Amino acid sequence: MNFKRRDFIKKASLVSANILAVPNLHNCTSSKIVKNNMPYGINVVFQGDSITDGGRNKKSKGPNDFENIGMGYVFLSAASLAGEFASTNLKYYNRGVSGDKVFQLLERWSEDTIALKPDVVSILIGVNDFWHKLTNGHKGSEITYESDYRRLVKVTKNKLPNVEVIIGEPFCILDEIKNEKLEWKVNFPKYQKAAYKIAKEFDAIWIPYQSIFDKAIKQAPASYWTWDGIHPSLAGNYLISKAWLQAFNTLYK
Repeated sequence: MNFKRRDFIKKASLVSANILAVPNLHNCTSSKIVKNNMPYGINVVFQGDSITDGGRNKKSKGPNDFENIGMGYVFLSAASLAGEFASTNLKYYNRGVSGDKVFQLLERWSEDTIALKPDVVSILIGVNDFWHKLTNGHKGSEITYESDYRRLVKVTKNKLPNVEVIIGEPFCILDEIKNEKLEWKVNFPKYQKAAYKIAKEFDAIWIPYQSIFDKAIKQAPASYWTWDGIHPSLAGNYLISKAWLQAFNTLYK
């Protein structure tokens, strides 16, 4: 399915400026157009680590499977799309795996993404690439993270030339981080910058989750949005989902 390409900076600005509002949908080339120009038969794959995983049942493999969708932002996002666009034959998959880093996404990418032939791939990855350096002896760096991420998106674009990619910024809330706060403050932004660089390089839609949570903690304590500084609460998952839906909708006029 061929989507009209947009300038990356314009897309990033749209997401950042209107993060709490859902914009009008854009035009999209499709053999069948339905409500609000949402294309018929669109296929969406969510990828990432535990934040995406959401405790899903990994034995369940089919699309639109309630058991497989998990209990996090993917559930909220997919439910909104499915309810709003019931006549579009929308298909959605959750393929997030708790604990994953970018190189582990690469190892399972052919089966868990390419083989599903998505029109849209949503990726939220990066926390473990840094966190596991502090806790699990991971030897990677922001340089390997960027290199692996670039390879991941490049493979995706080569195999699926018309796919749209949504890249979510990895995030943390320092107020709730229990250990090595200085490390998080000084070095984690390097991973965030690397993710942004990849999004810009491949004209992906960028979701600035860090600024979203930074804004949120001015309205309620950090513990309201996340229970450990990394994994979102119900309210935190709502913020992620709302931003994701806004970003997704920028694909269409």
